[in-house]
Amino acid sequence: MQRKLLLGVEAIGQAAIDAGISGVYAYPGTPSTEITEYIQENGTAKERNIHRLWSANEKTAMESALGMSYAGKRSLTCMKHVGLNVAADVYMNAAITGINGGMVIVVADDPSQHSSQNEQDSRFYGKFALLPVFEPSNQQEAYNMTFEAFDFSEKTGLPVMVRITTRLAHSRSGVVQKELLPENVLKLPENPLQFMLLPAYSRKYYQQLLDKQPLLQKYSNESEYNTFIHGTDKGLGIICCGITYNYLLENYPDGNCPYPVVKIAQYPVPEIWLRKLEKECDELLVLEEGYPLVEELLTDFFERGKKVHGRLNGALPRRGELNPDHVAKALGHEKAESAELPLNLVNRPPSLCAGCGHQDTYIALNEVIAEYGSGRVFSDIGCYTLGALPPYSTINTCVDMGASITMAKGAADAGLEPVFAVIGDSTFTHSGMTGLLDCVYEKTNVNIIIVDNETVAMTGGQDSQAKGRIEKICAGIGVEPEHIRVFVPLKKNHAEIVAIMKEEVAYKGVSVLIGRRECIQRISRVKKMNREENV
Repeated sequence: MQRKLLLGVEAIGQAAIDAGISGVYAYPGTPSTEITEYIQENGTAKERNIHRLWSANEKTAMESALGMSYAGKRSLTCMKHVGLNVAADVYMNAAITGINGGMVIVVADDPSQHSSQNEQDSRFYGKFALLPVFEPSNQQEAYNMTFEAFDFSEKTGLPVMVRITTRLAHSRSGVVQKELLPENVLKLPENPLQFMLLPAYSRKYYQQLLDKQPLLQKYSNESEYNTFIHGTDKGLGIICCGITYNYLLENYPDGNCPYPVVKIAQYPVPEIWLRKLEKECDELLVLEEGYPLVEELLTDFFERGKKVHGRLNGALPRRGELNPDHVAKALGHEKAESAELPLNLVNRPPSLCAGCGHQDTYIALNEVIAEYGSGRVFSDIGCYTLGALPPYSTINTCVDMGASITMAKGAADAGLEPVFAVIGDSTFTHSGMTGLLDCVYEKTNVNIIIVDNETVAMTGGQDSQAKGRIEKICAGIGVEPEHIRVFVPLKKNHAEIVAIMKEEVAYKGVSVLIGRRECIQRISRVKKMNREENV
C-alpha cells in the first residue's frame, strides 16, 4: 500500500482515480479547485486519458458527468457550495433518474465565507434530494469515502455526494492508497427509458427513490463511518459531524472523552445510534460545521423534551467555522489562552494587483459615470469585484455568477440610465451569455464591460473557456458588430477608453466593451513554468 502526504482535496482526486473514473467535470471554485487540478496533473490520469478539462459552469459539468454515467462509466463532478446552486436543476433530477455508472458529486462548503458570498450547508441539498451524503472527518476518510462512494453509487443506483469544508480541503495528512481499479466498460442502461423524465415515467422513478429510503437508512445505521463511542459520564451526549470530531478530540489529547459520542459521517443520520444516545444521556450537544441540520432534526426528533445544545441555542456560534475553542466553551472548559496580536498590526484588505488592467478600466469608468452619479455599475464575481473598494469604489453590486448583466437589465427596465455591467471573461461564459441574450432580444439600453484577462484568475489561473471567442460569441448572440468594442486597459490608453465608453453610452441599445489584457499573475506563472522546463 502506497502512502502519500495529501491535502483533503488531493486525497479525493487520488481516490477517484484509484476507483476507476473515466472523467472529472468541474468549474474552478475555492475550496474545490485542486481536486480537478490534481487529476489533471496525475500520471495515471494522463496514461488512462481520463477526461479532465474544465467545464463552462457547474451545471454543464454535472450534466456531462451524468452523461458519462449514462454510458456506464464512473464519473466525478466537483464544485463549491454555491456552484451546487448552479447545478441544482440536474442534481435534483439525477436523484430521480438514478445512475448507470457510479457518479460522485463532491461539494466543498466554505463556512466563514473565506472566498464565498455565503456559507450554505450542502447537506441540506442531500436531504432535499433524498440522496446519500458522506462527510469525512479527516484526509484518510476523504480518500476512503470517495473511493467507496462509486461502488455505493452503483449498489444503490443513486448519485452520491461527498461534502467537505475548507479546513479539511486545505490541510494535509498521510493517506494510504487502495489498489487501482480498472475503468468500467461501456454499457448503456438496461432500461432505455431510465433517463426519460416525462411525467408518466418520472412519477414512477420518484416513487422508486422514496422506496429506497429505508435501505439508505439501513446502510447508514450499519456504516463503519457512523459509530457510537461509549463514555462514563451520561450527563451529556455529544454528536460530532465530519471534521468536528477532530475539534472534540483536541480538547481531550489523551483521547479519553468522558461523554458518550456519536460520530456521524454518512447520511441520512444513523437513527439507531441517535436513539441510543438520547436514551442514555440527560442532555445532547451537537457539533456540526455549517448549518444546524442535525440539531434541528434532534430538536424535533425526540418527543420527551430532551435538551439539545448547539448553534440554535447559543452554545456554539450561529455562523462561521467551528474550532476547538468553540467546542471547549460549549463543554464548559476554560478557553485556552491565545497570543494577543500586537496592537500596531493593521488589517490589510485585499486589493487589485499592482499593474492589473482592471484598475485602468475602473479609472476610465469612474470618469464616465461622474456626470451621471454613482449607483449604476452592476458587477460580478471575480478579482475585479475588488473594484468595490477604495480607491476605485466603482461597482455597486455582487450577488451571484452572471447577475451583473441581468441586474443591469432589470435596472434599465426600471428606467435607470445609463447602466453598466462589469463581468469577467470566464464568468461571462459561465453564466453571462444568457443574460446578454435577454438584453439583445429586448434591445435593452445597457453597457456591458467584459474585463478580459484571458484566464480564470481568482481561482489560480485556469484556462478560460472564453479565450479568443468573446467577440464571436457576442456577435452570434446578436450584438451589433459596430457596438462590440475592444480596448487595451493601459494608462496610456485612458483617453481612448473614456471616448469609447462615452460613445457607447450615447447609443441606446446593447453595447459590449471588451477590455483585454492578460492577467499579470498568469504572465508571471507562465514565465516561471517556462524557466523550470528549460532548467
